[in-house]
Amino acid sequence: MKIAMLSDVYFPRVNGVSTSIATFRRELEALGHTVHVIAPDYSTAKPEVGIRRMPSRYVFADPEDRMMQRHALLELTAELAEQEYDILHIQTPFVAHHAGVRLARRLGIPRVETYHTFFEEYLYHYLPILPKSLARFIARRFSALQCNDLDGLVVPSEAMAERLRAYGVHTPVSVIPTGIDSKNFHGGDGQVFRSRLDIGADQPTLVHVGRIAHEKNIGFLLRMLDRVRRDLQQVVLIIAGDGPAVPYLKRLSRRLGLSAHIRFVGYLDRERELLDCYRAGDAFVFASRTETQGLVLLEALALGVPVVSTAVMGTRDVLKPGCGALIAENDLEDFSTKVLHLLRDPGLRERLATEGPAYVRGWSARAQAERLADFYRSLVHAGPSTYPATGRTGSALKI
Repeated sequence: MKIAMLSDVYFPRVNGVSTSIATFRRELEALGHTVHVIAPDYSTAKPEVGIRRMPSRYVFADPEDRMMQRHALLELTAELAEQEYDILHIQTPFVAHHAGVRLARRLGIPRVETYHTFFEEYLYHYLPILPKSLARFIARRFSALQCNDLDGLVVPSEAMAERLRAYGVHTPVSVIPTGIDSKNFHGGDGQVFRSRLDIGADQPTLVHVGRIAHEKNIGFLLRMLDRVRRDLQQVVLIIAGDGPAVPYLKRLSRRLGLSAHIRFVGYLDRERELLDCYRAGDAFVFASRTETQGLVLLEALALGVPVVSTAVMGTRDVLKPGCGALIAENDLEDFSTKVLHLLRDPGLRERLATEGPAYVRGWSARAQAERLADFYRSLVHAGPSTYPATGRTGSALKI
């Protein structure tokens, strides 16, 4: 098959959507399919075969992201028609969604979209002038309208599929999480990373990796750390990543008197520094209530780092008995107690560290790509829901 993926975000912008696109693209191409990605131009991105960069501008109040020019995307119609794509896979609900739906209709091919972000628990963080109940209502209506304008919908977890059905989404849904290639998650030198941050070899150390956004509930982890340090005075939390919540979290850490116990290290190179960062932790901690999957949990487990996490929405699908994790309630006392138990019990850490890599082998990226390809085939066989196919000439798009 020939697949076009259209997204409002992609590398060098680091987040779960970028990782998911890159993972599926790699595995689909290994299966013999052709995948082209259309994404914003970040000006710093290096040219890459198969990636088409579109003119874009900065997003107000969010310097990490870019907004593609909708008219520039729609002007691709003739070129895309020449490529004879079988399906258009939209990855994000902003300009990419609206332009992607129109492009797919013009091209006469099915349009599928992945629902990566739990907007119901996301929108009010970025529109604080709206009452929380109104923001949630808007997010539900927005999601239902968009999802029902597709031929197929991919969601990373059953919990998210259940929520979308409750919204009134009737588009065919397939639960296909982003897999992980365990070969890319081995090794790492935690002691070297600790030394860089002036953390002692035996100092109790927690790690959190991910986008530093308000909906990730990282403030909860800081309050948890405040409780843990009452019993383990040398405990340290490493926070890797960047995002709009960093200033707030730094203020909170100062207010709680935690500055000496926290290391903000920003984004890290995935092939070197990130592995070292994970391995620097005695435990990986996670408390987001908005994840549609939680890839970082699988990455930590693959590296043999024990996890303490809540199991809400997508993380509920990931965290199972024998997975290498302690599942905590979204409650400071329960979470803190489990973290202390893990940090004080080397035998428990060793057992969970052994369970994690074995468990993650069941989340093969190749297997998930095969499932996605099967879903594509079913949609191609059924055909697009509206608009007849345009003529195709078969010449090449330079992408």
